[in-house]
Amino acid sequence: MQIPLCKPSIDNKELKIITNSLRTPWLTHGPYNLQFEKLFSNKFKIPYSLSMNSCTSALECAIKCQDLKGEIIIPSFTWVSTANAVLNTGCKPVFADIELNSRNIDPKSIVKNISKKTVAIIIVHFAGLPCDMGKIIKICKKYKLKLIEDSAETLGAKYKNKYTGSFGLGCFSFFPTKNITTTEGGMLTFQDKKLFDKAKKIIAHGIDKNLKKNFWHRESSLPGHNYRLPNHLAALGLSQLKKLNIFNNKRRAIAKIYDNELSKFQNFFILQKIPKNFSHSYQMYTTRVPKKYRSNFLNYMRDHNIEVSVHFDPPLHEQKYLKQFYKKKLSNTDILSKEIVTLPIFPDMTKKQVYHVIKTIKKFISTLKL
Repeated sequence: MQIPLCKPSIDNKELKIITNSLRTPWLTHGPYNLQFEKLFSNKFKIPYSLSMNSCTSALECAIKCQDLKGEIIIPSFTWVSTANAVLNTGCKPVFADIELNSRNIDPKSIVKNISKKTVAIIIVHFAGLPCDMGKIIKICKKYKLKLIEDSAETLGAKYKNKYTGSFGLGCFSFFPTKNITTTEGGMLTFQDKKLFDKAKKIIAHGIDKNLKKNFWHRESSLPGHNYRLPNHLAALGLSQLKKLNIFNNKRRAIAKIYDNELSKFQNFFILQKIPKNFSHSYQMYTTRVPKKYRSNFLNYMRDHNIEVSVHFDPPLHEQKYLKQFYKKKLSNTDILSKEIVTLPIFPDMTKKQVYHVIKTIKKFISTLKL
């Protein structure tokens, strides 16, 4: 049995809506974008949503629309796009450590890294579990820092009944590995209409509709980009978003089976701990294994046709072009990056597949002298 790490769930209805959208005159930003954005705002109780071509673009736009210049604190334990967005907008990333239990950015480490040059914090909600937003919001208020949420991995997750991405400027990903997909795509969300209006200009070459003198006149008021999401991909996103609750409930059911079975091997696995009043969307299912066994475990699973992976190793502060921004020791990041593994999880994963993964894991553990 061959089991992928992840797999998007796309049905005939979605193929139909994409086909229909391709028959319209709108092949770039169009009517489906507006429908997708409206549904997104309504579902997550956020006033303004702007679809774009990736979460990376959303991160860059979030920095640019606030005119941020200076240091931005981010976790080192994340995907490289978070750091790239900071650098590509002329800012400087400063790496903070994580908590081992949650695997999210550590509020204490944030405070340790704040300087006179710090202008913002980009938090990354890891694998589907929200960060400790209560503590982070207090830090932002105390030090007068802007908050950007990299919510690429937590679509539909909540901190105390409030959705991630609704605390600061929210950046979401619709890459095929995420909770819903538009193939490539992202969303940027706002509480502030002025920032929303500015971002609309940034993603469309800086064109300012307020400067329009007649139907053909197009004039830019700022340096912009082409960050737009095509209409047919927004159509796919609209259809996918309507099924998000179903997708996430299936992910949670799979994660529950993993938790129940892997918790029987406490001398081998360390599971992610979910605090009270946090909801997990399980974009990934990750667990920790002893460092000395990780490579063997990963290779064993691959040899048995089960796709597994590591998120993330190396962490950002160990990557060649980012080492210069490494200020303080990141003990937990160093530990977790050498122990973390990611197991298969996706909405259409069958119980038979889940238990096959578990059976294969048990066979591997039986070969060890623990």
